Amino acid sequence: MLKYYRVGDNMETILENALIVISVIIIALVLLQSNKAESGAQIITGGNADLFQNIKERGVDLVISRLTMISGILFFVISLALYLFFKN
Repeated sequence: MLKYYRVGDNMETILENALIVISVIIIALVLLQSNKAESGAQIITGGNADLFQNIKERGVDLVISRLTMISGILFFVISLALYLFFKN
């Protein structure tokens, strides 16, 4: 028997799968970023004075930072599109 699909069903599945892939990419990129604090305790207590200092990123750190930002924006746009177009 032939099944009929709405055009939106296929697009919704594609966007949901893309959202899962982008989520995994964001997790991997965040884990790859360099740690600016010297120890884990300094992250929690804020003991590192250089943590929020304006330090230029270079090379691989810059690429990973930009990819993380682009992935985050893409995640937000796809999530918003899924909500607005497929909120049934």
